[in-house]
Order: sequence, then structure tokens, then C-alpha cells
Amino acid sequence: MTNDRRRGDAPDDAGERLRILSSAHLATGPHAELSELEFGLIIAHNAFSRWVVRCMAAAGTADLAVTDVLVLHHVHHRERGKKLADICFTLNYEDTHVINYSLKKLAGLGLVRGEKSGKEVLYATTDEGAALIDRFRAVRGRCLLASVEGELADGASLSDVARRLRMLSGLYDQAARAASSL
Repeated sequence: MTNDRRRGDAPDDAGERLRILSSAHLATGPHAELSELEFGLIIAHNAFSRWVVRCMAAAGTADLAVTDVLVLHHVHHRERGKKLADICFTLNYEDTHVINYSLKKLAGLGLVRGEKSGKEVLYATTDEGAALIDRFRAVRGRCLLASVEGELADGASLSDVARRLRMLSGLYDQAARAASSL
């Protein structure tokens, strides 16, 4: 048996569970399973990003990046104006210039508008932006929701996964702060 097999990359002769990893060198020592989770996050993130962009293209706007789509949805959330800082905070983006660029792009496409309120600019979706979101929602229902079944259809389980992901984001944020101070 190779070192990789002992680290959990493949089942051993006793039928140990196969762990799917991208970085076996990180799957040793305490909390080795975290490497398995991290690989799951990587592929889930990339699949979700690809899905969001392609769903938006099917809804009628093909030139948006994943960040643009997420910003558009958040700006539309609860149909209340959003400040740049609040969008960054909610979506957990550290670089405001990335979100600001996205807002300018969406405004240039006529999907959002900014309105001055005191010293702040509040962003909201335009009628065209709201219509695009409605089309996105229809494509989502047809292509994604129609496939949700079995364990994935359990709303309580999905809520628990979402809660755990938020907990993990806090763990990684704290670790990032610690790494920045080294």
C-alpha cells in the first residue's frame, strides 16, 4: 500500500471508505476530513458559479459573470435599496472595487440604478432587471428545482447544510485574519 492510500485517497484492504481529495498532503493529522470538505467546497463553488452564469444566459443575458449575477440578485432582494458596503458585507466580498465594478456594469446594462440618499448611493433593480430576475427564476425552476429529489428535497436538511456553511465561513474568515497577522 502506498503512502497515499494510507492517507485515505483509496480504500484499504479492510474496505475503509474512499475519501475524495485534491490535496492529500493536507489530509493528515487532526481534522484530516477538512481536506475532503474543502475539495467539496471547491467543486461545489465552481459548479454553482457555472450554473448561475448559464442560467442567466438562458434567461436572456449572457455577458454577466458570477459576481454580477449574485450582485443583481442581492440588489433585488426584498426590493429595498442597497448600499455598496452592505452588498459587500452580505456577499462577503472584501474588495469593494469588485462589487462597485459589477454595479457599474449592471447599471450600464440598464439592470440596476443608483440613487443618491444623503452621502450614500442606494442601488435597486430597474424594471428590466426585475424582469430578468423573473426569467432567471423560471429557468431555475425548470432546470434545477425539477431535479431536486430524495435527500436534497428535505428542506430541513438543506437549511442545516446552509447553517453549517455559514459556520465554516466564520472559521475561514477568522483563519484568514490570523494568517494576515503572521
